[in-house]
Formats: sequence, C-alpha cells, structure tokens
Amino acid sequence: MITGINHITLSVADIEKSFNFYTQVLGCQAIAKWQQGAYLIAGNLWLCLSWDSHTRTSPATEYTHIAFTISEHDFPEYSDRLLKLGIKQWKQNTSEGDSIYILDPDHHKLELHVGNLSTRIAAAKQSPYENMEFFV
Repeated sequence: MITGINHITLSVADIEKSFNFYTQVLGCQAIAKWQQGAYLIAGNLWLCLSWDSHTRTSPATEYTHIAFTISEHDFPEYSDRLLKLGIKQWKQNTSEGDSIYILDPDHHKLELHVGNLSTRIAAAKQSPYENMEFFV
C-alpha cells in the first residue's frame, strides 16, 4: 500500500539558479548540493533538483503542477515578494483558498496555496463541480 509521496525530482538546467530560487525565494531548506543536483526540504517534502540537459524550455501546456502549502498569515507577504521579484505567474486563482501560481526558473508550474483537502471539499460541497461525487 502506498503511504505517501516519497520525494519529487525536478529536472533543472542550472543547479545554482534553481537552488537559489527554491532556497532564497521560496524558503526551502537546503540539505545537500553537488555538481549535478541538490536535496531540499519543503515542509515535510523531500525535493530533489537534478541537472538534465533535456530540461524544458517553456511551461507545459497542461494543468499539472506542484502545490506547496503556505499559511494564511504568510501568504500576503510571500505573494507580494514574488510579484516584486518579477516571478512569472501562469494562472490566476479561481478556486477556494488564496493561491499564487508561479513558474520556477525551468518553467515548472508551482502553486503556493492556503488551505487543504478538507477546506477544498467543504467549498466543493457548497458549490459542486459538474457531475461531482463525494466518497467516504
């Protein structure tokens, strides 16, 4: 049985640039760094940055993204700082909870989100998506 996400690995074109983005801009904790990679912690998530010569050069056209949790208290400061730094946004928030949708230096789609599954389900029960079913 799967018990959770073990880690997420992101392909990056420039270890230093991505390392600085994830540690200095987003605030991930650095654990280890080497010539072709780095290990970071984002909350309880193990995040690996891995140099790859085939790293994307533009955002994927699909909706797939990684959402990081941020507290409601910290959200305004974080989102203002990201905007002041000129971090590109890829979407405007239209769902429950405050969110800012940004691109990292390698065009990976990220979200900083206030809320959790419980708050999302509560909002969806108030205004269900088309043909939505609830389980449990």
